[in-house]
Amino acid sequence: MNLNELLTDAVAGAINTLYGMRPSLDIIQLQKTRKDFEGNITLVTFPLLRISKKSPEETGANIGGYLKENTGIVSGFNCVKGFLNLIVSDAYYINFINNSFGNNFYGFKPPDTGAEKIMVEYSSPNTNKPLHLGHIRNNLLGNSLCRILEANGKHVIKTNIVNDRGIHICKSMLAWQKWGNGQTPESSGKKGDHLVGDFYVKFDLEYKKQISELVAGGMQEEAAGREAPIMKEAQEMLRKWESRDSQVLELWEMMNQWVYSGFDVTYKRLGVGFDKIYYESDTYIIGRDTVLEGLKKGVFYQRPDSSVWVDLTKDGLDEKILLRSDGTSVYMTQDIGTAQIRQTDFSPDKMVYVVGNEQNYHFKVLALILDKLGYSWAKGLYHMSYGMVELPEGKMKSREGTVVDADDLMDDMIDTAKAMADELGKLEGLTGLEKEDTYRIIGLGALKYFILKVDPVKNMVFDPRESIDFNGNTGPFIQYTYARIRSVLRKASDAGIMFGEKIPERINIGNKEKSILAILYDFPSVVAEAGNNFSPALIANYIYDLVKEYNQFYHDFSIIKESDGNLRNFRLMLSDMVGTVIKNGMGLLGIEVPERM
Repeated sequence: MNLNELLTDAVAGAINTLYGMRPSLDIIQLQKTRKDFEGNITLVTFPLLRISKKSPEETGANIGGYLKENTGIVSGFNCVKGFLNLIVSDAYYINFINNSFGNNFYGFKPPDTGAEKIMVEYSSPNTNKPLHLGHIRNNLLGNSLCRILEANGKHVIKTNIVNDRGIHICKSMLAWQKWGNGQTPESSGKKGDHLVGDFYVKFDLEYKKQISELVAGGMQEEAAGREAPIMKEAQEMLRKWESRDSQVLELWEMMNQWVYSGFDVTYKRLGVGFDKIYYESDTYIIGRDTVLEGLKKGVFYQRPDSSVWVDLTKDGLDEKILLRSDGTSVYMTQDIGTAQIRQTDFSPDKMVYVVGNEQNYHFKVLALILDKLGYSWAKGLYHMSYGMVELPEGKMKSREGTVVDADDLMDDMIDTAKAMADELGKLEGLTGLEKEDTYRIIGLGALKYFILKVDPVKNMVFDPRESIDFNGNTGPFIQYTYARIRSVLRKASDAGIMFGEKIPERINIGNKEKSILAILYDFPSVVAEAGNNFSPALIANYIYDLVKEYNQFYHDFSIIKESDGNLRNFRLMLSDMVGTVIKNGMGLLGIEVPERM
């Protein structure tokens, strides 16, 4: 039972004793005390006045006095109008650290065989280009969400759907066919995904050139876009692919394999992975068959051109195409099939789609279509919508080759970490190999933290240099604090100072130490809240608050040189527990922390 639950029960008992009526728990409103008032937890007394029949101040004084005299939780209180500010006793927090110290999994719930099964889909790349900055946000959010859900005791299945078919894939294939001259990743010295992405850009350049020529010849631009010869060739290649033309399939399989090999390298560097990878080239067939079955049952309808649609106007949406007039599938068809296969494979209680907010409408439609098809599990679909990520100079465009590749960005972050760490002298005393590994940890930690500290629903601008600052709300600042704590504990060990014995209740805890204990106490509830709200940002900003508070304590108080043995033992235990929570919290974000820095 956490502090709020204990206090809620205690307040209910106080009211029952003082006023002869036990209140319903929902009117007992507790919140953190504002920083400009003394206290830790605040009780809102206004909802209790109809029971007490007294003023807010008198009601607060009565309840506060009762809690102070009859529980070991409250050591003092003050009333400000309708708010009772409660001061949590030192003894309560001492008992907390005595019981929690040494628990390397503090804040996490153990896995339960009967736990809710949640499938999380993230990444969802196309095989016509490498992963870029937008994909990084997607992968980091998805990976962190899975870690947070697992920390909440959920059974998590990590999945990826690879968009490996369609006109955009054929564009890269056609461009390679025309201008590739037999290039391979080996012969070009490029990662396969980068090589294929280059040809996607080549296609777009030629496409724009042909459009310009047609417009110059008197054709309207929209018509020129349809009539450009290279686009017609790509569309013909797609038709051949869907009719299983052997030559097209061979080219498709070869180039896709190049891309998959490249993706694997990027995923490994990012520290993400999947339990199951699905491919649109498989799932769209099942989706197409389901749509045709729905057409027979009257769930969908066919237009004169043979295209198949669903009418959702009565549900407040619009009409949505599911099969084109030539029988080819759209994204919605693929997602219908993918959802069905996943249910067959894993029977999850919930399916979470980590996809950008430009697809909000798409997932509303998907859930509604599956519901209309009679699938009860459709109500368990959840779209974790997130905002776009841009660079200071603006949006990125894959077709024009103006995206920031994930691999290049990670390289730049590590190089920037090296330059800044060397300039500040942060890694003096480490060997060459230790330095190189620490540059990697700092650079990737800066990237991950900067992206994950932002509320997922918000658009964001990623500034690489700002993200790697060793001060402020950044990954390196948090990593440096962890390394500082590890250094303190090593020095204690080298000096033969033992710690970890039970702390006596008579010890005098300062306000700053008590503030750190209060933050540590909140970690399990923050992990639970992050899981309930699907928000890694809650974890990131919690860790920053903890680190900021600890650093103030570190600068103001002695730890190893403290002469009082009990107080020194307490401060070392406190430091160790802060380090554990930093490591666990950053781990939920997929971020490593260095032992030395």
